Amino acid sequence: MTNLETAPTEQVCADTLDPDAPALELLTAREVPLGGIRAMTVRRTIPQRRRSFIGAWCFLDHYGPDDVAVTGGMRVPPHPHTGLQTVSWLFSGEVEHRDSLGTHAFVRPGELNLMTAGRGISHSEDSTDRTTTLHGVQMWVVLPEAHRDTAPAFTHHVAQVTEVPGGQVSVFLGSLVGVTSPVATFSPLLGAEVRLRAGTTLTVDVDTTFEHGILVDDGAVTVGVLARDIEEDVTRADLLYAAPGVRQLTLTAHQDTLLLLIGGRPLGEQVVMWWNFIGRDHGEIETARREWQAEIGADDATVARAGDTTAGATETADLAGDEGVPPVPVHDPDGRRYGHVDGHPDAPLPAPPLPNHRLKPRS
Repeated sequence: MTNLETAPTEQVCADTLDPDAPALELLTAREVPLGGIRAMTVRRTIPQRRRSFIGAWCFLDHYGPDDVAVTGGMRVPPHPHTGLQTVSWLFSGEVEHRDSLGTHAFVRPGELNLMTAGRGISHSEDSTDRTTTLHGVQMWVVLPEAHRDTAPAFTHHVAQVTEVPGGQVSVFLGSLVGVTSPVATFSPLLGAEVRLRAGTTLTVDVDTTFEHGILVDDGAVTVGVLARDIEEDVTRADLLYAAPGVRQLTLTAHQDTLLLLIGGRPLGEQVVMWWNFIGRDHGEIETARREWQAEIGADDATVARAGDTTAGATETADLAGDEGVPPVPVHDPDGRRYGHVDGHPDAPLPAPPLPNHRLKPRS
């Protein structure tokens, strides 16, 4: 899913590891309307001011259950991404995916759709006519410096369902409860769906070098760190952050509970994130936007800024990041960075105006 905010802010995202911080930290979701009269509203937990990353996970939107007869469902025209991977995971419903690689696939409950943007890709997402209730999460993963200009790719994987005491676990990325997903990642990651019956407790061994996040979709759970004798209650839509150094997590369900457990080794990098682009400085974001606008014939490829009063205003300053840009990956016969999505009835989505200030990653 694209970030459909009409005025997205440009965010400098960095690791915020603090040795004096508590091992568990509760992050409250904020509601973000995605635009339009009947458009969906999502619950966003990262990024936020208190925490930008969990490992390389940098974006988590939780939505539904939505009655598509009321909300109109998901209809996202072709739009670009760069510097990241999109991770689509559904609890109910079905979403049709098309991208500039020529992929035509469907997202269904229990099935992972992982799209690697690399240097650039475009795609569309639409809930299908068969969908009455749409419910799931859309997450992004930062591609680390060494791999951020990799060729775009798409992976579909049906996760194995594993029976555990009190419930089931479906591991779609990384390893948990003795199960390892075959899906390759560019940094050490974990992604798993956990279903627990009321009154049960599940203890899971986790990687001590990882940060972890527990998002409760439905129900209520107490998360404990036995070695430190601490615990935290987590209810629907909140995300609990667990710092590195934790060896075991206990999950005690007070109701039938559905949750996601994500994790990863701290990224150790700083990025600038705006709209659907991730770069290392403001200039890279400007360049990414300008090239998308040029490809779709919008805005005459100008860098319009929020607050401009002149239509078609342009940015004439030297755009940092233009020099030394790796060659465009060959996934489009016309050599375009983002390519073209075939088979979608709607025109590509133009980028919103850039903010009227420049941000640089903190050192």
